[in-house]
Formats: sequence, structure tokens, C-alpha cells
Amino acid sequence: MRRFLKFSHVTFAYPGMSEPLLANVDAYFPEGEWTGVVGANGCGKTTLLRLAAGGLEPTGGRIERFGRACYVVQRTDAPPDELEPFIYAGDPLACEWRRRLGIGHDWAERWDTLSHGERKRAQIAVALWQEPDILALDEPTNHLDAGAKALLLETLRDFGGAGFIVSHDRAFLDALCSQCLLVFPPSATLRPGGVTEGMEQDRREQAYMRERDETARSKSRNLREAAQERREKAEQFAARNKAKRNARIPANDHDGRAKRNLAKLTGKNAWAASQSSALARRAGKEEAARRATAPRKEYEMGFWVGVGEKSRRNFIIDLEPGEIPLGDGRVLSYPQLRIAPDDRIALTGANGLGKSTLLRLVASRANVPSERTLVVPQEITEVESRRIHAEVRALGKEELGRVMTSVSRLGSRPGRLLASDCPSPGEIRKILLALGVNRGLHFLAMDEPTNHLDLPSIDCLGEALAECPCAMLLVSHDERFLAGLARTEWHLEPGGPRRVVCRVSPR
Repeated sequence: MRRFLKFSHVTFAYPGMSEPLLANVDAYFPEGEWTGVVGANGCGKTTLLRLAAGGLEPTGGRIERFGRACYVVQRTDAPPDELEPFIYAGDPLACEWRRRLGIGHDWAERWDTLSHGERKRAQIAVALWQEPDILALDEPTNHLDAGAKALLLETLRDFGGAGFIVSHDRAFLDALCSQCLLVFPPSATLRPGGVTEGMEQDRREQAYMRERDETARSKSRNLREAAQERREKAEQFAARNKAKRNARIPANDHDGRAKRNLAKLTGKNAWAASQSSALARRAGKEEAARRATAPRKEYEMGFWVGVGEKSRRNFIIDLEPGEIPLGDGRVLSYPQLRIAPDDRIALTGANGLGKSTLLRLVASRANVPSERTLVVPQEITEVESRRIHAEVRALGKEELGRVMTSVSRLGSRPGRLLASDCPSPGEIRKILLALGVNRGLHFLAMDEPTNHLDLPSIDCLGEALAECPCAMLLVSHDERFLAGLARTEWHLEPGGPRRVVCRVSPR
């Protein structure tokens, strides 16, 4: 049986939405191909995956789904339902996936102590073990180090069904996908080729549409001006005729009477009025055609984190050498760690070595007021996201306006965000940043800052942090992002049995 998925005029809206999130989406997804789903945070990518896998039903249109579907969620809060059976299964497929993705025999018991990268690998391994015909992966590369990403890419290339992947890792998508679905609510456009190729084609089309739109705008404006000119001439001619009709013409002035009667007969004022109406109708048609083929609205982006002045202390972090227990008998040893008021530090290392643990320790020892410190964790649970969302919606009008302006400058639409039941992981990170920047930061600690953010937002955040005067500690596997920011590196690596060491060096 041939496995595929087909969307026919699919429309979807969550309860309470005044307009659909997705409308009239048509797309075909064959077996043996991966489709990259790309778009801004909150645009409906996760909704599309859930529709594809059968977790949601469309409010309009039809989805033809042949084969069994599996959806791997974006969040890593809870273990997959089948994790324990998978770990203890003795079949060859389970053994193969455990080996290839490095799944530990005790991961079900110690889920809470696993790194988010390890949790993500476990989620994907469980899904592949179930041998789905349709596989939908939501941000599978989040939290993964370079080695784990390479392993995941090799693994997914062997999948023979219809695959969907939401990711903001453009290089990964280009290496895996043969087509991409670009989501711009309420539409979604399927394009052949990798994501970079698809986005470039979209950019060219939008540039052409903007050029054509400007030409049509100019033509409509000229027609309106010409119609106004004809209308004014008609009104002037009518006024002159009325004045002439009211003027007393001597009975023996046969020439004057003849001219007035000729003006009545020629109807120049009626002709001019008719021409004005015709031009206005043509202008109306041009404007209607413009609205039907208008390019997408572009929103201004640009984010500033540098409110206020940097700390005047010599060091905002000054830790003596020490050790941190990592669980399972392992320890992380670190030398003296110092952060000056304008230092930018990259904290790097493979999954599971304790980067997040060290970041939390450092942030807790920061010698700056708490209101001047912002810590953005690697993952924010759904419960915590709902709490933050509710607090933001309860802000006063003025403060809410400032926060939503910052969110907008990071590429998310405030109206849609405030109306949602729960923000996406990318949107909640933007909210935390927006809440923090207005306080005047002295210390910013971010765990995997590019996780969950859409591509324009990542570029925007990188540009903002490059100009930020405060101290920064950034945990990331995104070398491209770190290259333009960090000047010092704290690198974690194995230092012996059950020991991890932190080495400090300039980048």
C-alpha cells in the first residue's frame, strides 16, 4: 500500500478565534520524502503537524491519511508513553534504535535528571520503534549537540514513510528535506527543494509582487487624480453655465442667446462628469485587483536589550574553584570563574555534561540586584508558560503595550499571542525577553537561546545581543550564533570516570 498524506482545502480555527489560523491549505506529501515546515513562532506549524498526525481534525476541508501516524511533541516535559516498554523490549528494532541513539537502560527511571538533549533522543527513538507510516517531528534538533544532530540526520534519512519536520535549523532541513511548506497565516505554500531554496523563491516572488503592487498603486492614484480633475472641470463648467443662464441677455443679442443654447445642447458639463465617473470606476477596479494579489505585510523588526548602564562592580560573578554533583555519582569540577560587567561567555559541551546545572549555579551567585538579572531557561514547561502568559495579560495597559511592542519587534503578532490559550515555546521566550529588557539588565543568562525561535527572530536576537552592554552567559550548540557574540569560552568535557571538567579559554 502506498503511504501518503493529502490536504484538500484544509481550514482550522481554535475555539474563540475570530479568524481561522489556517485557511484553504492544499498540499500533497508522498512516502519517502521529508517536508520541512517553516514559519514564524505562533503561525500554526505545530497545529499543522497535529492535523497531519490526526491529533486535530480540520474545521473545514479534508485530510486523506493512509497509514499509521505518530507525532513527536516539541516539549520535553514528560517521557513518552511507550518509553519504558521500549527500553525493556528485546526485539531487534528496539535494540537497534537504543544503540544508534544512545538510549540508556535507566532513562525511564531518571527522566527528571536527563538533559533535554537526551530526552529528545528518547522521544525520537520511541517514535521510530513504533514504525509509523507518517512521522511528524516538532523541533527535533533542539538541545542536540553536533554529534547527536549528525546521528539524527543519518537516522531520519532511512525513514521510508511520509515525514514532516518543524525546525529552525536551516542547514539540517536543507540536508534532509526534498520539499518545504512555508506557513504565512492563514495560508501555507508547498514548494519543491530545500528550505533555503524555497525561502529564496518566496523572497523573489514577494519582491515581484511588491513591485507590481507599487505600479498598480501608482496607476490607481493617477486615475483618481484624473477623475478628480474631470469632476472639478464639470463643476466649474456647470457653475459658469448657471451664471450665464441667470445673466440678463438683451432681446436683440442673438449671438449671446445662441452661445448659451449651444452650451446646453453640447452638454460639456455632463460629458466631463461622465468621464470622471468612468475614471473612478477604473481606479476602483485597479484597487480591487491590488487587494486580491497584494504582497504580504512586512513588519518592522529590531530588538534592543541595552536599556540602562552596565554594572559598575569589578566582577558580577566571582566563584572560587569547586564541584557540583550531577547525579548518578558524577561531579562537575570547575576552576575560578569570573564574569566582568561586559564579559560575553559561551558555555559549551556535549549533551548531559552539566551545562544547565553550571548556568543555574552561576546565575544564583550573581552579584547584581535580582531585577537587573534575566535568566531564560532551556525549557519552560507548559504549566509555567500558562502562568507567565496569564501574568502578562493582567498587566496594566501602558506596561502591556511596552512588552507587546518588544514582542512584535521579535517577529510575533501581539494580538494573536494575547488571544491564544497558551503561547508556543518560542513565543514564551520572547515574552520573557520583553519583560526583562525594560528593567535595564546587568546580567543575562540564556540556556540555548536559539531553541524554538524562528529564523528571523534568531538573527534579530543575535544583532541585539551584539550591541548589549550587559554581561552575558550563553549556553548553546549553535556555533554560528555564538561566533558573533562570545569572547570567552567555558567548555565542559569528560575528565575521567564520572567526572566532568570545565576549561576556561578565549575564543
